[in-house]
Amino acid sequence: MAEQRIDWHDYFMNIAEQVATRSTCDRKHVGAVIVRDRTILSTGYNGSLRGTPHCDDAGHDMDHGHCVRTVHAEANAVAQAAKNGVQIDNSEIYVTASPCLNCFKLAANCGIHTVYYKEFYRDERIKTYAAEAGVELVYMGEEKV
Repeated sequence: MAEQRIDWHDYFMNIAEQVATRSTCDRKHVGAVIVRDRTILSTGYNGSLRGTPHCDDAGHDMDHGHCVRTVHAEANAVAQAAKNGVQIDNSEIYVTASPCLNCFKLAANCGIHTVYYKEFYRDERIKTYAAEAGVELVYMGEEKV
């Protein structure tokens, strides 16, 4: 008997977890995958600006408990799509940790209509903003939210 294939959501989240392994900030490894019609449009992980030292090499640039040296995974996925002329309107994003408020707003304004996340990370305000903007948040983790 053939093995059961994983569903599409788990497939894309597994890819986001693999993308996170490229992260260059050892405080948190996050990966993001933007998808439309079961096709990957863009990926991103948290890391420094292109051509600048990584946290892993240069240390963290801390501001109010956050490392600001890194560009977040979601923002990098959006930037990668823009850099390559890939339209992401009417898409979904799979992220290993829920977006910060700024990344959530960026994703929503780019036309991402669903955010799948594995771990809830810090900012409860995204739930309110998502409800107001009509963006669906889908929790895919195992722990209680």
